Order: sequence, then structure tokens, then C-alpha cells
Amino acid sequence: MGIEVAGLGSLILLGLNIWAFISIISSSEGTGAKVLWCLLVLVLPLLGFIIWFFAGPRARTRAA
Repeated sequence: MGIEVAGLGSLILLGLNIWAFISIISSSEGTGAKVLWCLLVLVLPLLGFIIWFFAGPRARTRAA
């Protein structure tokens, strides 16, 4: 049972990190900031995602 739960958690974390990468790349930040955010999320997957979620660049949104 423990292996299945860990595998599911890893899959969810992978999906969240992919979402973070897409959001970082589509943000209006400079190239250097994008590279640093991507490295943070890549090197520290869980902690990097949490830091990015609260403090990272946001993707551009269209005005309705």
C-alpha cells in the first residue's frame, strides 16, 4: 500500500511541477529570472514548487 501512495504522490508532484514550468515560461519576467525559478523547481521539487506558488512570477492573463 505504501508504494502505491508514494507513486501517486510523485505523479501529482510531477504534474504540479510541469504546471509550474509552463507558468514560469509564459510569465513576463526576464530570461534570467525564468531560469532561476526553473532551476529552483527542478532542484528542489516540493519546496521549490511551494516557494514558486507563493512568490513566483505569474503567467499573463487576458483581460475579460
